Amino acid sequence: MSDEAFSIDKRPLRDLLRQVGDGRVQLPEFQRGWVWPYPHIIGLLASISLSYPVGTLMTLRSGGDVRFKYRPIEGAEPKEDAEPESLLLDGQQRLTSLFQALEPDQPVVTQDTRKQRVAGWFYVDMRRALDENTDREDAIRFVPEKRRVVNFRGEPVEDYSTPELEYAAHMFPLNRIFDTRDWEFGFEDHWAGDRGKRMLWRAFEETFVKPFDRYHVPVIELGKATPRQAVCQVFEKVNTGGVTLTVFELLTATYAADEFDLRRDWEESRAAWDAPAYRILREVSNTDFLQAVTLLATADRRRREAERGTEEERLPRIGCKRKEILALALEDYRRFAPAVITGFKEAARFLHRQFVFDTKFLPYGAQLIPLAAILALAGEDAQSAGAQRKLARWYWCGVFGELYGGSTETRFSQDLPDVVEWIRGAATEPRTVTAAQFSPGRLLTLRTRNSAAYKGIYALLLKAGAMDWRTGEQTEVSDYFDEAVDIHHIFPKTWCEKAGHTPEIYNSIVNKTPLTARTNRIIGGAAPSDYLGRLARKAETTTESLFERVRSHLCDPDLMASDDFDAFFATRRSALLGRIAAEMGKVIPEEELGDVPPAVSLDAADDTEDL
Repeated sequence: MSDEAFSIDKRPLRDLLRQVGDGRVQLPEFQRGWVWPYPHIIGLLASISLSYPVGTLMTLRSGGDVRFKYRPIEGAEPKEDAEPESLLLDGQQRLTSLFQALEPDQPVVTQDTRKQRVAGWFYVDMRRALDENTDREDAIRFVPEKRRVVNFRGEPVEDYSTPELEYAAHMFPLNRIFDTRDWEFGFEDHWAGDRGKRMLWRAFEETFVKPFDRYHVPVIELGKATPRQAVCQVFEKVNTGGVTLTVFELLTATYAADEFDLRRDWEESRAAWDAPAYRILREVSNTDFLQAVTLLATADRRRREAERGTEEERLPRIGCKRKEILALALEDYRRFAPAVITGFKEAARFLHRQFVFDTKFLPYGAQLIPLAAILALAGEDAQSAGAQRKLARWYWCGVFGELYGGSTETRFSQDLPDVVEWIRGAATEPRTVTAAQFSPGRLLTLRTRNSAAYKGIYALLLKAGAMDWRTGEQTEVSDYFDEAVDIHHIFPKTWCEKAGHTPEIYNSIVNKTPLTARTNRIIGGAAPSDYLGRLARKAETTTESLFERVRSHLCDPDLMASDDFDAFFATRRSALLGRIAAEMGKVIPEEELGDVPPAVSLDAADDTEDL
């Protein structure tokens, strides 16, 4: 930002509050509400009365190319057609607090220390304000809306409901601080020209009132030419509220200037997947949605430039980082949002085919963003069996390669063109597919559902046709929603502990599988040789039939029946690796269990519940 892009000056507090009142200073719509509790306001008022600095304000000069919808500062009632000269970016809580306390002839509606709504007036005890042994904050009071303080029986113990009562109690109302003349005359008349009271007023006026009249506030004002991205960055750097502003809120304010309600449009968009069948989408956020829209918009812009013959190195990039979202034109949002709605719904259907039904076992919520964008852009081209196989391979490479943790926007921008072109026949595999690797030793460190790969193995077992050991039914969509299916130990923890096996081994995903709660209750803490027989009896089926169901979980029932944990573990580990390799379309070289270094940096924590 150049030196000419902003100015710094000091403005009289009186003038700033007048500008707030008539609408010359307003708030951009993206600013959150005023939230300061009254003790904070008392501290602010005390600081000004002592001529202490209370910080710098920052404003944006209106009238430039960057347009935000605006609203009056709370408590101000400018004329309906009042247009701001400046928008307040930083200092909202302070300036609103001062305006509410010092200007309007109406009670201040704020919060107490417990964040409960309260309404009232700010007063200063004149005598205490002049007492050098009294903290200035203790001289300022917040009095209830009716200007009466009552005891626990509801009896008034203080009453300032008339000017005469204020005069008698030496309680000066702070909303008269910039126009004291009438109150001063009333005070002197009330005390019938008492010289002592007149001297009290003169001392109070000099000590407390004049500091407000003389107070100047430093103001940094950004110029009209400041770009939107710079405004947003500056706002977040100086936002003393400590709450990061989302791109959705900023874009909502930008679109509102063109009379488009982005918040309402988002609510209508997400209503498209409110049905239970789209449960997997319930945690898709408004920012996720905007990222998918921005991916399509930037991809389209790149395509159009390429068709015009623009050189490769000069083509606009595909992206969905903050700056690209903030640059998303309303026209582009309206154009691509409907396709993204369809893309997310298709993404839910695709995930169901991968046996990922619920957010609890969704490996990466972030991977939904490029998935929805890919399906939206590819359209009918993504529906063939071959395209679905490629899409599944890309998906599982992302999951088991664990490539979607942390900052992922760059990968999104690669995924969209890579996967769509691959689906449409390009020979080059997507970069996510080529980059994905899965180490056999990783199986030993997967112990809780905090890991995407852990959730991925759960889904692969369901996809492989895992049948419930008790009922023999496959865990399909209806069963998943009706039954409490979760991951449980195969060799129970209790048995493993007694047998001397280490938690680092028996708590890994190799010794776990999806089971219904009722099946898990039958298993309890018994050895497999014990509970397999009980399961067969409860299910009223043959041992061979039960063993078939166990095999559907990639488990060897004969090794389980002989309680041979070590052989079982090695066999199932090999089977899981084979399944992962098949989904990723990659060769995973097997290592001997003894060759795998122990994961000493990871504890053996476990989040399964055995009964």
